[in-house]
Amino acid sequence: MRIAVTGAAGSLGRRVVQLLADRADVDVVAMTRRKLPAEALPPGVECAVADYADPPALRAALKGVDTLVLVSSDGPDARVLLHHRNVVAAVVAERVGHVAALSSVDADSASPFCYAVVNRLTEDLLLASGVPCSFARASLYIEFFRGWLTQARSTGLLRLPAADGRVSLVARDDVARALAALAVGGPTGRHHDITGPESADLAGIASTAAEVWRTPVAYVDIPADTYCAETAATGLDPWWLYAFSSLFASVREQRWDRVRDDCAQLTGRLPRTLRDVLSERA
Repeated sequence: MRIAVTGAAGSLGRRVVQLLADRADVDVVAMTRRKLPAEALPPGVECAVADYADPPALRAALKGVDTLVLVSSDGPDARVLLHHRNVVAAVVAERVGHVAALSSVDADSASPFCYAVVNRLTEDLLLASGVPCSFARASLYIEFFRGWLTQARSTGLLRLPAADGRVSLVARDDVARALAALAVGGPTGRHHDITGPESADLAGIASTAAEVWRTPVAYVDIPADTYCAETAATGLDPWWLYAFSSLFASVREQRWDRVRDDCAQLTGRLPRTLRDVLSERA
């Protein structure tokens, strides 16, 4: 089986490539925007330079591919959607037999979160294409959320506009394992919710961080406009300020308060907890 992985230079895509390369029955194509040095890839993995914005390169990379693992592009939402359209068109043109696509638990065109809308539109594009698909709808990554927790570790306060919203944080490695499992299996034709083993509000998340790090960390709910003003003052790019603000709007709507056992069913392993991941680098 020949499996290609987009975004293979990123944290998630690189891990999916590693997992697939460990299998003797899989030939792996790592699709990247720029050529990677040979030592950056596992032995035997082929590197195909194919920017999401380059349709001919995408088609060339997908020639002879049986399954594509579609790891999302990044940047402003309109650009991401255009990139995904290009990938879907290349998949159809090259008659790829199965797409295992990364999505999100909050994949909904009615969501306030910009990437949730893109994820749902991407799912719809793939379904409309007629290509057999499987979707890994991931919750928020622990490693991503750890950025805010690390800031709170130094100040003692986790100041975010999440109200009483609950989130089932998931380890990135568990999402990679789920994607790899979907890739080597047959198309399921549906989505799978890849969540952590528990859901918690931000007060609970802060409490867990405080226990692991043995330092005070307390959650302070702040108004959305206060968050925007304070974050803008740090010099954060306006796009990411909008993206993060829309994310917390979706958290306030309880769109990430979901715990499912799909990850364990796909991988045969229980997903890791927030405590597990934070303890690694305590």
